[in-house]
Amino acid sequence: MKFAVELTNSSKKFKQTIVINELSLQVRTGILFALIGPSGGGKTTLIKMIMGMLKSDTGTVTALNKKVPNKQLLHDIGYMAQADALYTDLTGQENLEFFGKMYAMSKKELQDRITYASNIVDLADHLSKKVEDYSGGMKRRLSLAIALIQDPPLLILDEPTVGIDPLLKLKIWQELTQLKNQGKTIFVTTHAMDEAEKCDEIAMLREGSIIATGTPFDLKQQFNAADLDEVFLQAGGETQ
Repeated sequence: MKFAVELTNSSKKFKQTIVINELSLQVRTGILFALIGPSGGGKTTLIKMIMGMLKSDTGTVTALNKKVPNKQLLHDIGYMAQADALYTDLTGQENLEFFGKMYAMSKKELQDRITYASNIVDLADHLSKKVEDYSGGMKRRLSLAIALIQDPPLLILDEPTVGIDPLLKLKIWQELTQLKNQGKTIFVTTHAMDEAEKCDEIAMLREGSIIATGTPFDLKQQFNAADLDEVFLQAGGETQ
């Protein structure tokens, strides 16, 4: 079985605080995978370890069969951070062109990808505006378009739909499912259990440790739970 992401006994601490605690995780290639957990539970730190932005203190981290950190991986992973990293004095079009030029694409390929990505996030009519005039939700949508720009085999999206209206959120999840059906691996962090239900597999993270993994259906069966919120509570040793 091939894994798009694999962590083995990986840990990370800041000063004396353990944020990721000897964690092991395998994400199969070609699935929609959700990492669920509360704010401050370690989701973003784990994402940065997979990206190679933070080095694991112990254990190993691999992505697309390459040990992390690896500069080549940056061309093969579409990354959307929790905080928008945009050039606000440039237009949406200029931001997409800037990030797209980092990859080996012809002018036509780049423009085709910009058209595709901006349509997915419903920004095609706003690309001529400066990003400083975008709403918070529009900035999130532009960040997602940038993650899609190079057509990567692995997408890592940290809370991608925060601040996005329900109708567009539905459209984005439909597109993520389509991308998965094309063979791409989609790794999403979220604290929204309704989004997790749309994924093939999930892992629940609490205080730096994985407390449960499996398909949404299997986890509800395992814990005899009506929903994933109840699974999370039971897996964490709490009762409703």
